[in-house]
Amino acid sequence: MTVSMLRAIAVTTALLTPFALAAQTAERGLAGNYLAARHATIFNEYEKLAEYSARALAADPTNPALMESTMQAYVALGRIDRAFDAALEMQTLDEPGQLSGMIIFAAAARNGDWAGVLSELDAGMTVGPLFDGLIRGWAQVGSGEMDAAQKTFDAVATETGLQAFGVYHSALALAVSGDLEGAAAILDGDESGRVTLTRNGNITYFQILSLLGRQEDAIARLDEVFGDTADPAIVNLRSRLAAGEQVPLGTMNSAADGVAEVFFSIAGALNGEADHAYTLLYSRLAHYLNSDHIEALLMSADKLEQLRQYDLATEVYRAVPRTSPVYYAAELGRAEALRLSGDAEAAVEVISALATEFPDLSVIHITLGDTLRRMGEYQRSSEAYDRAIALLGPENPNHWLVYFARGITHERTDRWVKAEDDMRRALRLSPDQPSVLNYLGYTMVERQENLDEALDMIETAAAAQPDSGHIIDSLGWVLYRLGRYDEAVEPMERASQLMAVDPVVNDHLGDVYWAVGRKLEAEFQWKRALSFVDPEDADSEADPDRIRRKLEVGLDAVLAEEGAEPLAVADDG
Repeated sequence: MTVSMLRAIAVTTALLTPFALAAQTAERGLAGNYLAARHATIFNEYEKLAEYSARALAADPTNPALMESTMQAYVALGRIDRAFDAALEMQTLDEPGQLSGMIIFAAAARNGDWAGVLSELDAGMTVGPLFDGLIRGWAQVGSGEMDAAQKTFDAVATETGLQAFGVYHSALALAVSGDLEGAAAILDGDESGRVTLTRNGNITYFQILSLLGRQEDAIARLDEVFGDTADPAIVNLRSRLAAGEQVPLGTMNSAADGVAEVFFSIAGALNGEADHAYTLLYSRLAHYLNSDHIEALLMSADKLEQLRQYDLATEVYRAVPRTSPVYYAAELGRAEALRLSGDAEAAVEVISALATEFPDLSVIHITLGDTLRRMGEYQRSSEAYDRAIALLGPENPNHWLVYFARGITHERTDRWVKAEDDMRRALRLSPDQPSVLNYLGYTMVERQENLDEALDMIETAAAAQPDSGHIIDSLGWVLYRLGRYDEAVEPMERASQLMAVDPVVNDHLGDVYWAVGRKLEAEFQWKRALSFVDPEDADSEADPDRIRRKLEVGLDAVLAEEGAEPLAVADDG
């Protein structure tokens, strides 16, 4: 995103730090509720933030910091009506801020009060240049002033970095008013070049083309944008277009829907650029204005998940109706939120039910395999990947990750031949994938097989990802296994810098130091490794008993006890 776009959107950190009047608040005897609310803000605990801010606000109803935090909490929770009263109070202050304006504009648009929107804009209420321009255009559409609206959208499009916003909303306004030809001409890119559209925007475009009887054009553009996708919503839309069906506009039927798209457009622009908590405010207000805007709902759920509010994210994912074409995606999101909350078993239940309902959708079986693999359920995970791969059809480069994941499950269940076959197939589909090269190379090192080939693989992976601690550790370890101890020191030390608290890396570094005669340093690294071992990590390669034994008798004695070959420097002659 360009600097000019961010300036136009006018992201403000003040919105996300609503406790500037801490000292004043504390002096008024509100310290307890204030501190509780501040803690809730830091950890994005919106239920608590709403509770404690409202309590404090009841005792100090003119405190702008408390008004701001109350509004933020209620919008984040999707309770926009509860935020409205605080927004009205906020507007009476000398510096009302963005959020109150966003709420008041959203409420006016929802009520169809276009004269009120225009009046507030003319009186100086502002959210930011981009928002103000787009909402003015939609208020003019709602008032029946289409010529004025088009001029407003055109003016937005002339601003540096904002052309796509102005052009897109100009087209949407024409579509809502019934001028489908005009909307299609803009989105076709006949005059100003193609517009970069969101997923939702593309679907609207295809719907417009279908209503004009241009199904073939719609299919061609759909295939260009989405390719060979298994997304049920897109597959269904393509089937309807191929059948010659005229697909009605879904989420764009009124000026209020247009304002919802303003909020969503800005949320999309902020996504990945601004704080998740700030983006959430826009996506929540988009859905408030248009309850059919499922993309806004999914974005809100994703933002809550990113903010580690997993219970709230689960609740929002649940709100996606079963009849929605993206219901499956919402359920996968809900499962991930459950897993991240620590309830992996519940996540598996959700995905398993989904797999029964959508048995032919490979992404569900892949997600089930991924979830089970993270749980250490490698056999069940492998079976899920089997079902997914059976549904993939002709192999293409994008399939490498599924074969790689299944290969991991084979390796973890001691089916090395199958594991190696899957990983080599992944490399045939997408050569030089660092993660595959590293995993396969490292496993061959541990198995003492094909060490020269393993070194080539790991060196290729290290060249591609020189800052990956795991890969650099593998590089040092294969050199150690080859008896090239002096050469192993540098990459192993670098790996320990990249992954300072990893027990395996520190254990490996200790072995390398021992091999080159740096025995005190070796013992120090083994002690560090032992301190980092997680006793609950059953899959960790770091064996605390073996590390303790090395500290007692040294690496040479341990190797002798294990019946392994003694340390031997490689013969370079």
